[in-house]
Amino acid sequence: MNKILIITHTADNFSIEKVTEYIEKNGCEVIRFDVDLYPIENKLSTIFQDGEWVSILETKDAQYRLEDIAAVWYRRAYNIGNGVKEEMDKKFYGAAMGEIRNTLFGFIESVDAYALGKPGVYRRLDSKEEQLKIAVKLGLKIPETCLTNNPEEARKFILKHKNVVAKMQTGFAIYEDGVESVVFTNVVSEDKLEELDSLVYCPMQFQKKIEKKKELRVTIVGQDVYAFEIDSQQSEDAKVDWRKDGVNLLTKWVRTELPAEIEGKLLELLDVYNVDYGAIDIIVSPEDEYYFIEINAAGEFFWLDNLTEENLISKSIADVLCDKAPRRNNMVMA
Repeated sequence: MNKILIITHTADNFSIEKVTEYIEKNGCEVIRFDVDLYPIENKLSTIFQDGEWVSILETKDAQYRLEDIAAVWYRRAYNIGNGVKEEMDKKFYGAAMGEIRNTLFGFIESVDAYALGKPGVYRRLDSKEEQLKIAVKLGLKIPETCLTNNPEEARKFILKHKNVVAKMQTGFAIYEDGVESVVFTNVVSEDKLEELDSLVYCPMQFQKKIEKKKELRVTIVGQDVYAFEIDSQQSEDAKVDWRKDGVNLLTKWVRTELPAEIEGKLLELLDVYNVDYGAIDIIVSPEDEYYFIEINAAGEFFWLDNLTEENLISKSIADVLCDKAPRRNNMVMA
């Protein structure tokens, strides 16, 4: 029985169970590795001796040999090393966490099997600048864009385009008194230009604001394309960034069809990155022009999966992992 390794964390959502269900229907075995239990509860060892590599994962329930796994789904790596800080002298904590992360990510990168996501791929896709440049080369439209920490360049861009939004390039959040505040996309008005001086300390991405007829979230798994649309302009809070009212919009997304040309270019984008999963954000203007905004290497999909019959996105993920559907080959020594 083929083994499929799922790398996630204990607080992940029910999508893990749905994908696991489909993997088991495909006749494969699931091994779940929760990274927040590593290294205190989960033990990971990789050994080379007598001419062979052996990898062993030990959880509180079982021990698994991993050198013969058929595929890996690198889903999430949140809260790695949970509890370590409380168990050791604080002067060693930073160094220990460096070793923990390096060992874990080194293992994931080196697995000589098909992988749906890898740390290195996620790091590459963190570059919004590369994404946008590749999208343009593929013939996709993007908004006029300025990435800078130079206040004067930002001001010139804003004055030229008048209607501009500002956003962070990462999952940016501010923590105060234990409360997380996510930094959403916001409109930058000309009367705020003087406030841009602080940009010198932290770069931002500015884009010409595209008027929205609708917004799309396109989830691609292998060659399967799941496109959903939302009329975000019906909600005052969601007009600039639908995530601000995301909870109230969860059930209002509608399955839609992409123009063949756009779908083909998005599949080509995944070919360029040699990945089999991507969650892509697109704005459709009142003139029916499609603007590529970004691709998320591990973007969430559970709320859209629930809007399909029998959780088809989870099924596609399981089929790709079990080699039941076409996939891009990304093995270490392919």
